[in-house]
Amino acid sequence: MRIRIVDAFADRPFAGNPAGVLLLDDGFPADEWMQNVAMEVQHAETAFAHRLPRGGDADWALRWFTPVTEVAMCGHATLATAHVLHTTGAHEGPVRFGTRSGVLVATPAEDGAITLDFPTAPLTPVEVPDGVAEALGAEPVAALDTGENVGDLLVELADEKTVRGLAPDHRALAAYSTRGIIATARADDPSRGYDYLSRCFFPNVGIDEDPVTGSAHTALAPHWSARLGRDDLTGLQASRRTGLVRTGLRGARTLLTGRAVTVIEGELHA
Repeated sequence: MRIRIVDAFADRPFAGNPAGVLLLDDGFPADEWMQNVAMEVQHAETAFAHRLPRGGDADWALRWFTPVTEVAMCGHATLATAHVLHTTGAHEGPVRFGTRSGVLVATPAEDGAITLDFPTAPLTPVEVPDGVAEALGAEPVAALDTGENVGDLLVELADEKTVRGLAPDHRALAAYSTRGIIATARADDPSRGYDYLSRCFFPNVGIDEDPVTGSAHTALAPHWSARLGRDDLTGLQASRRTGLVRTGLRGARTLLTGRAVTVIEGELHA
């Protein structure tokens, strides 16, 4: 079968977040096989998708695996899968993915951008856990639980410089959430094209720092929309590769818009 590596939330190769994408002829193979493929690919997520019968709630079934485990939600690998479906002609127009997080819709635009419709993360303010500041290397000004689907602790830091300068103890961070930590701050200068920035550390799923995380923006969008008074914003994930995510808060749903580029296409022999 064909396997592709796609850089998601990027408009050029070697930026954004790379994901493996496999379009399967039939149903999902054994979990162990998919986990082994993801371990071989060694990107944050590898997506596996197969077509569903017509007339149902979804067009394609979709699952995501990191190198060490299956995850309940992944934005960038969903964007990458939609990109492959549209660029190869396997699907035209909006595509409905059946996933562990419900039906997720990806809608292409004429300019090549793709908008994902994801559930908004339910945010619950919490006390900053003891030890987080030491593990992160910065003192949070606020902390929020992001709910079951996202599974992160969202921490707001004092300013952009603090977020960019983080050098956390990844092993220590693993104790504070299901998946990891989202660190965020308001942009120093919104005229540079983004309203807030973030970095994401996910030691519990084998990812020390994720380059660009769509699912995290389902929590960042409601947090910053409430703080900034606007539903439509742009987030910068300030990893080494960097990536922009346009977010649109629509109540219980969050729209995530970005681009993707296929970088590698090959044949899987396993």
